[in-house]
Amino acid sequence: MILSKGDETSLTPPPAPIPRSVKPEARAKLRFEVKGNAIVTGGAGSLGFAAAKALLEHGLNGLMIFDVNPAEAEVKIEELQKEFPDAKIGFQKIDITNDLAVAKGVGETAKLLGSIDVVLCFAGVVGCEHAIDMTAAQWRRTLDINTTGSFFVAQAAAKQMKAQGTGGSIVFTASISGHRVNYPQPQISYNVSKAALLTLKNGLAAEWARYGIRVNSISPGYADTILNEGDGIAEARAIWADRNPTGRMAAPQELTGAVVLLSSSAGTYMNGADIVVDGGQIVF
Repeated sequence: MILSKGDETSLTPPPAPIPRSVKPEARAKLRFEVKGNAIVTGGAGSLGFAAAKALLEHGLNGLMIFDVNPAEAEVKIEELQKEFPDAKIGFQKIDITNDLAVAKGVGETAKLLGSIDVVLCFAGVVGCEHAIDMTAAQWRRTLDINTTGSFFVAQAAAKQMKAQGTGGSIVFTASISGHRVNYPQPQISYNVSKAALLTLKNGLAAEWARYGIRVNSISPGYADTILNEGDGIAEARAIWADRNPTGRMAAPQELTGAVVLLSSSAGTYMNGADIVVDGGQIVF
């Protein structure tokens, strides 16, 4: 493994200081500026969409959403394009477990937008099967999408970033489920898939730093999204809230601060980090 030298000849030099002539309000804006273009997998979902919108709010020039749901994605893209008319926003239907499709999609995105500078991996699935009854297919599906799919996206993006010579930021969506066992639902395959992402993040952060690529993750707690809706999990929702110091689940926009930090100018010395955003639930 080769590490970066960290000097001015490397791709990980210290950031240039903001000139004192810049007014405080402008300095604050520059501190959390998101530059270039991004790919967001699962961008049509609640969390991915909120994160993509936040990046656009902080200066992102171009956005490509990877998702398997064209109908939902088209509605979300139309909404974003109206709010951010100067940004170039697109969609590709991609199964992230298909490495060839991912590589092709990343290449086409780079050609269309000009570069790839930020990647957010939000595509994922949840499985709540008891370990003793789980089938091989159920186990493999969760690991293939959540872990292997995230690696395929990161790998293809890293190759592009390396070719650009500009570095970039890759953010995995891990989970508090990767840190400890959930209750009351059984979801061993999901927990393993997210714990694996934490280790994957560490290894890639070390290997790819010399290319100027930072690899980090966020670990959300239970969020109030479509995955956690329905009368069938009402009891579980009540337990999650009762066991949380904050007393509730997260709203999707409450995860965007961590995403912006890791993707922006403010996060240039953050590499291999995991940010837990769970209202304090993980303390128990």
